[in-house]
Amino acid sequence: MNEIIQLDSIKAYNDLYGLETKHPLITVVDLRKATQMANHVKMNYGVYALFIKHGVGCTLRYGRQKYDYQEGTVVSFAPGQLVQVEMEDEELSKEVSGLIFHPDLIYSTPLGRKMSMYTFFSYAQSEALHLSEQEQTMLTDCLHGIQAEIEHPVDHHTRALLCVQVELFLNYCLRFYDRQFCTRNKVNSDILQKFEQELNAYFDSGYAQEGGLPSVRYFADKAFLSSGYFGDLIKKETGKTAQEYIQMKLIDRSKQYLLSTNQSISQIAYDLGFQYSQHFIRMFKKQTGYTPKEFRMMND
Repeated sequence: MNEIIQLDSIKAYNDLYGLETKHPLITVVDLRKATQMANHVKMNYGVYALFIKHGVGCTLRYGRQKYDYQEGTVVSFAPGQLVQVEMEDEELSKEVSGLIFHPDLIYSTPLGRKMSMYTFFSYAQSEALHLSEQEQTMLTDCLHGIQAEIEHPVDHHTRALLCVQVELFLNYCLRFYDRQFCTRNKVNSDILQKFEQELNAYFDSGYAQEGGLPSVRYFADKAFLSSGYFGDLIKKETGKTAQEYIQMKLIDRSKQYLLSTNQSISQIAYDLGFQYSQHFIRMFKKQTGYTPKEFRMMND
């Protein structure tokens, strides 16, 4: 279990499970065809990977938390992520299909330039994509299309066609994650409410004076979510990024201090977590159109 397997190529993954490598930069995974299993290992990914779980019996760990990875779910990994795999039942653990592709496949392509929009690659812990039967079928059909292209003799169209089909698969995942955010209103609402409470507590406790300006990661950790998933959830719920929401709270708090206390601008900036008061003044004017001093004088 202490050994870390470096998955820095398609061949490295296929060799681990006894699968055939038909293209050096991309493979469609079907573990039912595996001739050997790696059921208790740590993997350091150097490739992009997305796996669809068709059965139960598998636990993945990323960091200290377990992935929410059960029947009909998708998890995704990006280069640089270390994942621990624990599969108790070898037959059930084979009920996995997926897509793995090397960064070189998409280098200098339209897909490569837009990979940052697929923020689900940075999701971790209990943030798997839960699929309906229809959604599972749609992703499986995409994999069949990619496999057909891999089977085709390589020509000067191959790379472009593979990238188009990979992009389609990723776009479906993006759509289904958007649907998941919409259909988990109660969970999302609870997280947003908790975010608001933690923001208030951050300032009420005086922690800002010690910890500085509040960060998205701080509140994501409080919610036991990755920064990426937390940020996307807040964006879907409020229309603002988590950072914009924090800035809105900073402005609200600063207005409250300016109007209800005689504290100096420097002291208010310190209480809010700013290291330098000029940074506070600059942000306040950018957000309101007035300096803190002008705002205070206008409302005397």
